[in-house]
Amino acid sequence: MLFLINFLFFKTTASFAESGYVLPYPPQMPGSFMYKLRLASEEIQKYWYFGDFGQFTYSLKQADKYLVEAKTLFEYKQYLLGIQALKKSDTYFTNTFSWMIKAKKKHKDIVQKQKVLKSATLKHIELLNQLKLNVPETFVWRPEKLSPTVLNLKKAIDESIPVRNKYL
Repeated sequence: MLFLINFLFFKTTASFAESGYVLPYPPQMPGSFMYKLRLASEEIQKYWYFGDFGQFTYSLKQADKYLVEAKTLFEYKQYLLGIQALKKSDTYFTNTFSWMIKAKKKHKDIVQKQKVLKSATLKHIELLNQLKLNVPETFVWRPEKLSPTVLNLKKAIDESIPVRNKYL
């Protein structure tokens, strides 16, 4: 009975995403004590993931994490930190592809990794396009006792999209 009432009175909307790839929850954010621990943990984990496929997985995981961090920081108007997180995500994403190519040169089967990377690429681009709609073109960051800096937010996002597009 409740199902029928719910069905009749509450409209549901479907969401169509380009990719079924799932990004992680936002990690600890800059400024928290746990953030410093997370950075230290990342340095240790870098050595835990060994081999081409291990480094592929690690780099993709970090690219995802920093992209979600950037999204969250942009939502809270922490634009300077958001741009820094976005640049880290770009670097890790580029490394992901490099590790897959190294594996290919060693004659390893990379078909599954290519599928994962393509799905991740579509999801990243989807998120970046959403971000572009919600951030201002530029933002003037005024640090205390220093001269202001103009942050070109949309340009930074526009530069991140081709980093991912070249892997489709």
